[in-house]
Amino acid sequence: MPENIVISESKDRHQRLCRLCKQPFSGRADKIFCSATCKANYHIKLHKVTMDASERIDKILHRNRSILLEIMGKNSIQKKVPRALLDSKKFHFGYITHYHTNVQNKMVHYVYDFSWMIFSDQEILIKRIQASGRD
Repeated sequence: MPENIVISESKDRHQRLCRLCKQPFSGRADKIFCSATCKANYHIKLHKVTMDASERIDKILHRNRSILLEIMGKNSIQKKVPRALLDSKKFHFGYITHYHTNVQNKMVHYVYDFSWMIFSDQEILIKRIQASGRD
């Protein structure tokens, strides 16, 4: 039985509680809020929590990209650097936009338009991803 359903003592009908304010209400069997106001407020709060989390993560991703851009400069396409350089700039290795395993079975990590991979000697190969030109 769902957690927001309480069986009424006086009747055999199910008395449901509003997901937001926890007040009892009646209506359609699939209704989960007591009013349009509670429904709107629930979704506003849900959206705010989601936006707060995504803004925090986006900030870290943008900082990671800025660090890679600073190391690569304007024109470099590929550069091998010691991991200590990225560590000293507070690069967050756990924050990436996507990844894949290449044909040599090495994990390639991406931060927007840059990729990087770690070698066994703790060097990092950074590459700039070139636009395909297909618009």
